[in-house]
Order: sequence, then C-alpha cells, then structure tokens
Amino acid sequence: MKKLHSAWIIILIFLMFSFPVYAGVPLETVKVNVNIVLDILSNPKLKAESAKEVKKGKLRVIYKEMFDEVEFSKRTLTRNWNKFNPAQRAEFIKLFEQILEKSYADKILDYTNEKVEFYKESMLSNTQAEVQTKIITSSKEIPIFYRMILKDGKWKVYDVVVENVSLIQNYRTQFNDILAKNTPEQLLETLRKKVSKQ
Repeated sequence: MKKLHSAWIIILIFLMFSFPVYAGVPLETVKVNVNIVLDILSNPKLKAESAKEVKKGKLRVIYKEMFDEVEFSKRTLTRNWNKFNPAQRAEFIKLFEQILEKSYADKILDYTNEKVEFYKESMLSNTQAEVQTKIITSSKEIPIFYRMILKDGKWKVYDVVVENVSLIQNYRTQFNDILAKNTPEQLLETLRKKVSKQ
C-alpha cells in the first residue's frame, strides 16, 4: 500500500513539473486572448444587432494585442515584401487587416457557445511555436492552430491554420499571382477598391 502511495506521489510530482512544458507562455497567451474574445461574444449586453459595431470594436483591440501584423504581412508577401517601399508596406498592413476583418468578423460573430479546447503547444524553435486548439460543436470538431513568434518579449500570432488551411498561404497565392504581373501600387489599388466596397 505504501509503495502504491509513493507511486502516486511520483506521478503527481511529474505532472506538476511537466505541466509548464504543456501549457507554456505561447499556449497561455492564446488561451487568455481567445477567452477574452469568447467573453465578448457571449456578453448578453452585446447580443443585440445594434451592438454589432461595438462588439467589432472590442474584437479589433484583441486582434491588435494578439497578432503581429507586420510579421503576418511579411510572411504573406514573402520575397515581394522587398518590392514595397515603407509607405506602401504601412498601407498594405492596414488594408490587409481591414480585408481580414471583413472576411472573418461575421463568422466570429456567429459564435453560439461552442466549446474551445486548448490541447497542445509545440516549440518549433526558441522564438517560434504552434498552439493547437479545436472548436467543438454539436456535430464536429474544427482544428485551429496558431503559429506564433516571440518578439520583444511577447508571443504574437503570425498565422492561423483552420482545418489544415493556412491563412498566410491562402492569401500568399492570391497576392503572388497579382504581383507576378503587376506593381505593388497596382496591388494596393486592388485592395483599396476591395475595402471601399465592404
């Protein structure tokens, strides 16, 4: 009996010391920010249609905190990033953010108390990590992976992979196709028109 009790103590100590490896800073960072988003979405005071813009405004603040917009844009444009001058880069980052918000805000606002599970953190290097989560609905599980980078002491998201589809890769293909035949200014004009129609 004493031997069995000692075994449980060893297991407990192992779990205590191994837990930070499983739930390190990247995972906790995603968890905190996603839970804030869920609190906003489930807030009964923001359920009315008239509160939609207020809700979007609150989500925008979380986006700014959670995502590294520069890294997001650089990795999307890859080698084409160097074709943009500083002013063009700044405008691209702003326009890209607006396009993403329009594309995904309504989907996020459709949230109806689905469960989110945070279950794995993988360190890809000392400064990069992937946090694996999934949304559990009544009919299926949707895997969502957050790819993160450590900058200035903070972990920020630079890509989101939903059901094995990378957000960066999706837009990279579109933008590379445009830039293969057009200038950065022409891509920006295309994005300006897209944003103005939203």
